[in-house]
Amino acid sequence: MQVASAILMIRPAAFGYNNETAANNFFQHNPGLSRELLHKKALAEFDAMVKKLETEEVELLLVEDSPEPPKPDAIFPNNWLSTSAAGQVFIYPMFAPSRRAEKRDDIIQLLARDFTVTDVQDWSEYEAEGRFLEGTGSMVVDHDNRMIYAAISERTNLSVLEKFARANDFQAIVFLATDKNNQPVYHTNVVMSLGEKFAVICEDAIEEEWERIAVTQLLESTGHTLIPITREQMHCFAGNMLEIKNRKGESLIILSTTALDALRPEQQQVLRQFGKLVPVSVPVIEQVEGGSVRCMIAEIFLPRKTQG
Repeated sequence: MQVASAILMIRPAAFGYNNETAANNFFQHNPGLSRELLHKKALAEFDAMVKKLETEEVELLLVEDSPEPPKPDAIFPNNWLSTSAAGQVFIYPMFAPSRRAEKRDDIIQLLARDFTVTDVQDWSEYEAEGRFLEGTGSMVVDHDNRMIYAAISERTNLSVLEKFARANDFQAIVFLATDKNNQPVYHTNVVMSLGEKFAVICEDAIEEEWERIAVTQLLESTGHTLIPITREQMHCFAGNMLEIKNRKGESLIILSTTALDALRPEQQQVLRQFGKLVPVSVPVIEQVEGGSVRCMIAEIFLPRKTQG
């Protein structure tokens, strides 16, 4: 099951620029505005996104961020939490100490209320060793073919990735991806997005030819139509999109207006073959915290509990 039909989002209580994450997220930019104003702007963008998704009949579990301690990145739950159709919940080791407080037992309990949770795997112990694996930021997962695509960086440790893959019967496909300034891209889900039948990928970011060929051949051999994007488009978050299904079973491709505007008409046309494009405007969130709409969504693959 590649595409989720329910999602989790966290409404932020203290959004703001995070110096810790900016150490290796070169998509972040400090606009020099007050924390109060940044939070207000981000909250407006978040609420508008939720409203649009609800209009599109997306099943959405909305959770309020806890005010203490302040968590400027709580809006990105996919980095610490993911789920599987087998009833598993995964909790991940996070690079920034300020982000580790985002992990909340009450959110796991909330999921277990409506969905079947058979196993909770907490990989947080690797934080003490300085090794990290930031969920579906670090890993772009092909659930159907049991493959994980991962760009190695400070946030995506090779040994932890391989241990996670072995423990959960995945094959890890690793590569190095760099941005337009030849710096490692902090998260794989900025480089590529994997839908049920398509893959958006910045091939230019994978500098080693053999790695680039291996990744693209694997994607094609597993039945995905490739939609290549440029590094400039990657910096506009054109790789940070997500396919989900609404209550009607219709495929929606969620992306930011920044990403949509960066895509050429022919790229948009190919994408529309696989689902309805649902653009949302999140420029402040993108600029300040260096992540876009895919980062704001944690997919819920867990089986729903039967009523009665």
